[in-house]
Amino acid sequence: MLGAFRSALATPDLRKKILFTLGIIIVYRLGATMPAPGVSFKNVRACAEQLEGQNIYSLINLFSGGALLNLSVFALGIMPYITASIIIQLLTVVIPRFEQLKKEGQAGQGKLTQYTRYLTIGLAILQSTGLVALAVRGQLFGECDQDVIPGKDSIFTLIVLVITMTAGTSVIMWLGELITEKGIGNGMSLLIFTGIAARIPAEGKNILNKSGVTFALVCVAALVIIASVIYVEQAQRRIPVQYAKRMIGRRMYGGTSTYLPLKVNQAGVIPVIFASSLLYLPDLIVRLTQGSSPEANWFSTFVQTYLVKQSSWVHISVYFLLIVFFTYFYVGITFNPDERADEMKKFGGFIPGIRPGRPTAEYLKFVLGRITLPGSLYLGIVAILPNLFLDLTGDSQNQNFPFGGTAVLIMVGVGLDTVKQIESQLMQRNYEGFLR
Repeated sequence: MLGAFRSALATPDLRKKILFTLGIIIVYRLGATMPAPGVSFKNVRACAEQLEGQNIYSLINLFSGGALLNLSVFALGIMPYITASIIIQLLTVVIPRFEQLKKEGQAGQGKLTQYTRYLTIGLAILQSTGLVALAVRGQLFGECDQDVIPGKDSIFTLIVLVITMTAGTSVIMWLGELITEKGIGNGMSLLIFTGIAARIPAEGKNILNKSGVTFALVCVAALVIIASVIYVEQAQRRIPVQYAKRMIGRRMYGGTSTYLPLKVNQAGVIPVIFASSLLYLPDLIVRLTQGSSPEANWFSTFVQTYLVKQSSWVHISVYFLLIVFFTYFYVGITFNPDERADEMKKFGGFIPGIRPGRPTAEYLKFVLGRITLPGSLYLGIVAILPNLFLDLTGDSQNQNFPFGGTAVLIMVGVGLDTVKQIESQLMQRNYEGFLR
């Protein structure tokens, strides 16, 4: 890995791309720390310190690098774009027009990207409005009595806040596309990576201040977790595929052997995002209906005691089961064995020992079901590691174990993908030099 970066920095055009990417990341971090107009940064910091991570928006705050609970210009982070991308991807299965666009190649993908941008802006307006409303009502930071928006009585101030946060999401989306086009790696993924990595030093310092022994154990656990995640993320089942020879004109084509890779973690980090969002939904309902009736108060107590408290075994069990369910659900939507079997049959491909067509589709479905089980269990175990850490240490106040769950999955995945892109570009330049 270090050799790839060293070689990349020694190559002028790759060095330019890396420096451009770093420049965009610096701009992104500046926007994440810059308070939005009308927000009292001093009061926001005081409330955020009292909160200590116990918040329904911890996932969004993680992706935004702490910008959400700072009520900064980039408060919403990249979460609206992630949500919009997931919605558009799911709609391709439901809406025939979207499915047709997906099959049209680059032109159709460009149209879907345009729809994703529009939906991102719409979601950003809704989320920023909800965020400002919670901040005005004093429900964003729990029991904090500080006035985070001094001019909350002015409708103009609130409108400016909503517009600023929505515009911040648009700028983040633009910065991510700039990195993808002119930099190194996937821009959106790198911005998420940057937001998560920005929180690790502060969280590590908090653990060190509380206990040096715990900090040493966390570092050892981090190395084990990261190594395990790298191993599983690169694990795949390679199904051999043979292409028959075909005569086209006077030339013979085909007769080659290749393989169809099926990753153990075929769903990526999406099931964790789905499960986290659904698990925090009851707390949001409680905040909106608090005190309305005795039944609502009982439900509020149950939710706060068992579902919101991350060290609770009810929370851990429900979280784990939701991840397993959404892994099967997402893999079933995104990977269609029938389509893969038809594509292979169309181009003269077949799996040795398996007849083309429906038998191939059934075989792919069988293999996919076998490898999805360990993949879902792996996602669930990695995701609940921070919760288990909180329960075993009894440190229910520290909700930010930095090397587990969604954070490590995203960081390892983005890191591996970026290194692979750098190595592929270096290899491409070596081939070009050889051809010259």
